[in-house]
Amino acid sequence: FGANIIKFFDGGWFPLVLALIIFTLMMTWKKGRSMMQRRIQRETQLLEEFLEHLDDKNVIRIPGTAVFMNGNASRTPVALLHNLEHNKVLHERVLFVTVKTKSIPFINDDDRVVMEKLGNGFSRMKIYYGYMQDPDVPKVLKNLDNLGFEFKLKETTFFLGHETIISSEKRSGMARWREKLFSVLARNSRSATTFFKIPSERVVEMGEQIEI
Repeated sequence: FGANIIKFFDGGWFPLVLALIIFTLMMTWKKGRSMMQRRIQRETQLLEEFLEHLDDKNVIRIPGTAVFMNGNASRTPVALLHNLEHNKVLHERVLFVTVKTKSIPFINDDDRVVMEKLGNGFSRMKIYYGYMQDPDVPKVLKNLDNLGFEFKLKETTFFLGHETIISSEKRSGMARWREKLFSVLARNSRSATTFFKIPSERVVEMGEQIEI
């Protein structure tokens, strides 16, 4: 440190400033995502509780399969709540899919899927990948015959939540300029449709505005 500090004003400042910018972007994204997830969890109920009282709502079931991408396997997807609120229907077969990345480079195909039947046409699935692998949800679903799940892409609709981040003056634990920065990062982030390799013509996005 002592030998290199004298080079600071002769160009050494540039890599330090660049590293500080990258670090700020990464920490803002991480904290913003954490705040957003906590906000979503506060506004949704446990999935088992939701399904337990679903029969009381007299929801119409229609033919086909609905796949709801769910960031938290234990909570009710926001896209499902919005779909019920606006469309008043559910598909005969509903699959809740949560994709998790483990802290190892690769996951074997035999260990990739954990599936749970919830009854009344509902199932919950967790798909695991290593950090060196790219998620491909349709590819996994096509190979589920041995788990008793028949997947037909042309009869399946993928429901995704689309969050629009709004910076507010409420105290959130993050400076206002970082809230605005996170909002910009979220708008320009890679879409879930592309990330999970889901055909865009089979996707329905349910939007929500989230204040942080």
